[in-house]
Amino acid sequence: MPLSPADQAKSAASARALQLVEDGMTLGLGTGSTAGWFVRLLSERMKRERIHVTGVATSSATVWLAQELGVPLKKLEDVGHIDMTVDGADEFDSHLNLIKGGGAALLQEKIVAASSARMVVIADESKRVARLGAFPLPIEIVRFGWSSTRRAVAELLNGMDVDGREITVRTGSAGPLVTDEGHYIFDLHLGRIGDPPALAAALNAIPGVVESGLFIDMAAAVVIGHADGTTEVIERPVAPGTPVDQVELMRNRDA
Repeated sequence: MPLSPADQAKSAASARALQLVEDGMTLGLGTGSTAGWFVRLLSERMKRERIHVTGVATSSATVWLAQELGVPLKKLEDVGHIDMTVDGADEFDSHLNLIKGGGAALLQEKIVAASSARMVVIADESKRVARLGAFPLPIEIVRFGWSSTRRAVAELLNGMDVDGREITVRTGSAGPLVTDEGHYIFDLHLGRIGDPPALAAALNAIPGVVESGLFIDMAAAVVIGHADGTTEVIERPVAPGTPVDQVELMRNRDA
């Protein structure tokens, strides 16, 4: 059965990111439909080329997929380092800041990404935006006192540069959705986020908020797949004043 244009784009981005994988690597394996394509293509390459990699999964869903496809896994606490994490995104901007968490795995995704030498995002063109915020921003919160946390988040948003301030509790089949770590998810319907770094810092300062779905300065590159099978790679802009030798090191890592 032919692939849909969306799946063609996801497959193309995953195949391009797979070119960065080397024998012996430890890889962070993301969560979601696009990351699922990467895991499937990784499994096929491992069988075809007899390469050996170790995966660190970012959710129970990714654990199940990797086990089904024969990709060996280890827990994060059992690996010395992660060479690269490959994951999707719900939105990314020109600075390669991200919104993630549509699959309710943002906490584990962020911990794995932060533990990695580099994070490569795979996405289709629809995820590229001029301003973050059209996709509802997920935040993971402790269940204890969640209504108090919601009021604190609402109060915070009143003073932030955003267009909308609606807060919804993400639900599952039996009430509020519970994450792998036993938390709830709030979705913040903001429309536009004027200052993503400031919002991320402010949200994380609220007691009860475990982590936000804003991934700031974490992605080294985004691989965009298109429906015609072509791809493009966008590297994170280098900050002014970065030493030349450090810039060359970053470029070599992305080569």
